[in-house]
Amino acid sequence: MELCASDITVRFAGVKAIESVSVALGRGEILGLIGPNGAGKTTMVNVLSGFQRPHIGKVAIDGAGTQGRSEPWFARNGVVRTFQAVRLFRGLTVSENIEAALSSLSISRLSARRRAAELLDYMGIGGKAGLAGGALNYGDERRVGIARALALSPKFLLLDEPAAGMNIGEAEDLSRLIQQIRRDFSCGVLLIEHNMALVMNTCERLHVMASGKTIATGTPDEVVANQHFKSAYLGSEAA
Repeated sequence: MELCASDITVRFAGVKAIESVSVALGRGEILGLIGPNGAGKTTMVNVLSGFQRPHIGKVAIDGAGTQGRSEPWFARNGVVRTFQAVRLFRGLTVSENIEAALSSLSISRLSARRRAAELLDYMGIGGKAGLAGGALNYGDERRVGIARALALSPKFLLLDEPAAGMNIGEAEDLSRLIQQIRRDFSCGVLLIEHNMALVMNTCERLHVMASGKTIATGTPDEVVANQHFKSAYLGSEAA
């Protein structure tokens, strides 16, 4: 099973944010989508999850086209994403934030509460279920955001900068968690991240963008050796 974006071009006010980019994520793999600020990474995730319709190109889930589908349709069909800004309901408890995501599955309130407790335990923050969403530190907010995505049983989980604001130890824990999620949920994981140590230690394959275009693809070792990657990250003198 594969989530595939083919020849994607997206324009904003006539400016190409993405130009002819193709990305494929297999179920069961961890793919890193990386690049400098302004590379078009978040726009690509928006396209893959139905939040942005491409001007050119198409997105398919296991070969089936998604043209005209809304972001809730993508989520119901297994494509679930997190956001750079976690967007918790700050007046609800942590558990209620997860329960709200589960409400789309038409399950009972009791079942939603039990599932929320299971997911928060899985994320290592079960003891904070009764806290207000606005009382969490940044790292725990990120964990709740991931738990909320996992509530929808993703086939493809798209993580947009999940390590932002985390220290080294927290990022190492996150790397182990992402690999565990891939195993336990049998899902593909797309990771957008600026923490290169996390990316290199977690991802089996990388897709590098710069200025809205693909500049390199391959294993972490292959990408690090790529002159276009070196130029984008280290400057033109590295080319």
